[in-house]
Amino acid sequence: MKANVIVFPGSNCDRDVKVALEKFQLQTKMVWHQEKEMPKSDLVVLPGGFSYGDYLRCGSMASKSNIMSEVIKHAKEDRYIIGICNGFQILTETGLLPGALLRNKKLKFICKYVNLLVENNSTPFTSKYKKNEKIKVPIAHNEGNYFADKKTLNELEQNNQIVFKYCDENSKINDYGNPNGSCLNIAGIVNKKKNIIGMMPHPERCVENILGGTDGSGIFQSLIN
Repeated sequence: MKANVIVFPGSNCDRDVKVALEKFQLQTKMVWHQEKEMPKSDLVVLPGGFSYGDYLRCGSMASKSNIMSEVIKHAKEDRYIIGICNGFQILTETGLLPGALLRNKKLKFICKYVNLLVENNSTPFTSKYKKNEKIKVPIAHNEGNYFADKKTLNELEQNNQIVFKYCDENSKINDYGNPNGSCLNIAGIVNKKKNIIGMMPHPERCVENILGGTDGSGIFQSLIN
């Protein structure tokens, strides 16, 4: 399996995700955002970080980079895309995923491990998890508050597009387990075709016990599967 990791000015998780991908034997290439062509691959990853310093609006400037026309073409060919943290923001800015990521409810940057409930394990990114399994994955964001109008939220629920929700230690979906104020406690969603996932938590940061856990491994194992 081949993967391309898109690198923007301000990306800071691009190397992390490359290490994670190669751990699971995915051949990985780094692609600079100004490139107008992208090597053919099975997977494209938009990594976390602060593309363009988060100026104007998170992900908005990156969404206009040259390489994004190739990423959109990749998506239309029903190939896989993962957007992590800033990558999720970029996916919403390009319209590849619905909704938007707003400032955290308490207007503070959050960096910690959180509990997630696997809402949908029938996607190419989540098949190695169990339905309603609780996993622990780190977050690190200032604008991770997922927002969409009621119509969009209803569609996400009806189409089973919500894949991860923030939860508490007892796997309960409530305000206590919601770190940023996201609508419906949403931490990650997929598009209708299920070939694109956007998530605020960082699975690439928890694929080794020495990093604090391996719960993020399921994302990469699912892709291989």
